[in-house]
Amino acid sequence: QVQLVESGGGLVQAVGSLILSCAASGRSLSYYAMGWFRQGPGKERELVATISGTGHTYYADSVEGRFTISKDNVQNTVYLQMNSLESEDTAVYYCASRNAPYDSHRSTDYDYWGQGTQVTVSS
Repeated sequence: QVQLVESGGGLVQAVGSLILSCAASGRSLSYYAMGWFRQGPGKERELVATISGTGHTYYADSVEGRFTISKDNVQNTVYLQMNSLESEDTAVYYCASRNAPYDSHRSTDYDYWGQGTQVTVSS
């Protein structure tokens, strides 16, 4: 059974930094694609960043240059380093895994989801 557990969320001031972690069990991240999504207050869930099984990364325009997705295949953990945080980044952040090595920009292509972790950026 695949399980994803996010951690690292919290309250941070604008222009600050935060790193989120997503620990996976039940599958090897060296093969499967992973993604970070977020859902802000009153908003739909949106893509933040993805990483393929081979390490190819993709970022939404809104976070390009500020966020970095990475993974540790030994620890079986995916990370999201968030810098220069803005109030618009306030959201619940979810990690997700799909049953394929290639990343996707569509949330519906992901098969497993974590419970989410709240990130609140104060201005």
